[in-house]
Amino acid sequence: MQFWITISLILVLSALGLTYEIAAGRVLAPFFGTSLLTWTTVIATILAGFSLGSALGGLVAEQERDRAVRSVRNALIATAIIMALSPSVLGLIYAMGARDTGGMFLAVFLAFFPASVLVTLPSPLLAKLAVEARPGREGSSLGLVLAAGSFGAIVGAILAGFVALPLFGSVATFAGCGIAALLCVPFIKGQPPSGDGTDETANPRPLLGVAGLVVLLSFASGPVCRYESGLSCIDLVNQGSTVFLYSDRTQQAAERAVPDNQTARASRSLAMPYAQWIWARMDRDLGPDPAVLFIGGGGYTLPTRLLETRPSAEVVAVEIDPLITHVVRAHLPWAGAMIERVGYDAKSGRRDGDGRLGIVHADGRVFLNETDRRFDAVVMDAFSSGSVPAHLATMETYARLKAIVDGPVYVNLIDVPDGHLARGIHAILSDLYPYVDAVQGPVSMRGRANIVLAASDEPFARLTDLPTGYETVSIHAGRAFTDDRGWVGHR
Repeated sequence: MQFWITISLILVLSALGLTYEIAAGRVLAPFFGTSLLTWTTVIATILAGFSLGSALGGLVAEQERDRAVRSVRNALIATAIIMALSPSVLGLIYAMGARDTGGMFLAVFLAFFPASVLVTLPSPLLAKLAVEARPGREGSSLGLVLAAGSFGAIVGAILAGFVALPLFGSVATFAGCGIAALLCVPFIKGQPPSGDGTDETANPRPLLGVAGLVVLLSFASGPVCRYESGLSCIDLVNQGSTVFLYSDRTQQAAERAVPDNQTARASRSLAMPYAQWIWARMDRDLGPDPAVLFIGGGGYTLPTRLLETRPSAEVVAVEIDPLITHVVRAHLPWAGAMIERVGYDAKSGRRDGDGRLGIVHADGRVFLNETDRRFDAVVMDAFSSGSVPAHLATMETYARLKAIVDGPVYVNLIDVPDGHLARGIHAILSDLYPYVDAVQGPVSMRGRANIVLAASDEPFARLTDLPTGYETVSIHAGRAFTDDRGWVGHR
């Protein structure tokens, strides 16, 4: 029986480590975004912790049995506390000024490396106990130890991605990791010296009580954001008469609000300057009944404006996160009302009543690969945290758009002026279209700005009025991103 308890502990701790790793990547997004760089840093840091923990655990396993058990128990108690407090530690480091790539490296190391070391420290002792529990069957015992570790990692990945993070959020997931670590402690027993079944190692109950209290108090820090799914961390901010929607702390949409008994034009105007420019361009370029594809629903304000001003227009909006659509319907009255009135599930193909706003909850690239519909224009406004998803910023993506879209392409980016991302997308558009225009908005304190591009087979009519702070810019030649060698994220 003790053998299978040990195998079970190995499985649980392995699952715990992978759940923690995936949760770390998710909770990092509101502070430093989601990109190849952030995930590489998280994975490398936590794997380094696993490696060091296993090495130290091997030294612990060679100690006298009761001493080794005490060390492992203490490591698990410390693991529980540090895991539960990881989101708070990350937020504190960010508040102290950690920014950009260097700050991200530091924050990941301080917030997630210690628990990664401690959670794997028990593994060598558990492996040793499992092998010793079945004399003469060392080979099969070791095989089961390795299998339990691998299977636990699979369980942890599925648990984090499909259950814990989407249903309960980051803070609860980290606290759950802490609780799981504490529950393992009583099952790690010392060696009874006299055969009476008494465990002579120090009673861990006082420490367990303290650790349990800390884990429960970690909930007091509150959620990382107001709404959270496995894909987005969403907040709403009211500034005067405008409601701003943020996803992973990046402003995604805004809508001006007025009292219900008023019909002020302000409630029907676009609040974000980049959207104003795209709309001015669309209003000039498109006919009375266009079919327009939006990759990235965001606040649905541009689709709403198009449908409101062109009663014969049709829109398909592809938004990867259903939670975004839910929040828009609940908190952005103008766009929410439009979704209620003319929205339908475009994936099912069934339209109810005046269905002119088809909504598809899917990855934009997957939709492009599978759709057989044609469109008159497309707006590329998809973001993962503060950057464009890499797989939507490639030559192959825009070549597919060229094949199904008969008119102009409008692209919203956030980048430094004449930055690597802007150059890469501009190079793609320039290879596919003879006419490419670019404008840039005001530069933020972080040195980035909205850079909006429009590309077409026909020359664009000149826009006389630009949003405040926007100006036409020239973008230098760059390397066009491909699926093989693409955008890796802001550094």
